[in-house]
Amino acid sequence: MAKKDDKKNKGGRPTMYTPELADKICEAIANSNRGLVSICKQDGFPSRITVHEWINTIPEFSNKYARAKEDQAEFLAEEMLEIADDSSKDTTTNERGKPIEDKEWTNRSRLRVDTRKWIASKLKPKKYGDKLDVTTDGEKIATPIIINWNDKPIDEQNKP
Repeated sequence: MAKKDDKKNKGGRPTMYTPELADKICEAIANSNRGLVSICKQDGFPSRITVHEWINTIPEFSNKYARAKEDQAEFLAEEMLEIADDSSKDTTTNERGKPIEDKEWTNRSRLRVDTRKWIASKLKPKKYGDKLDVTTDGEKIATPIIINWNDKPIDEQNKP
């Protein structure tokens, strides 16, 4: 009979935090348009649940992860420029051989840019989020003026 080995199986996903693995995860996030679910499906990466536990329990990793997500917003902005500037598939030819707009491609490109804009606005709202204009026609809103219709100063009006 074979003797049972008491050692744990070393295969499978890593669950122990190491600074090297943290850097690998954050680098994968910062340099791609993929989310954590997609990244964690790769060999050598922990599960998404494990990464979220690390975010909640290891301040050093939480800070690295937050910075990686901000960097990912920059990556997405660069991708938006590439998508918008790529006109190589904007036209196709019809049955007569005449070039026409490939609406499916241009609509898909618009969707790709809009999706990246939305994600970037959530990852880095101060830079890519919607800004509220609290002015009137470009002018600052005036400070309200308090008019005292009594003869007494405001401080003395509330005294008995």
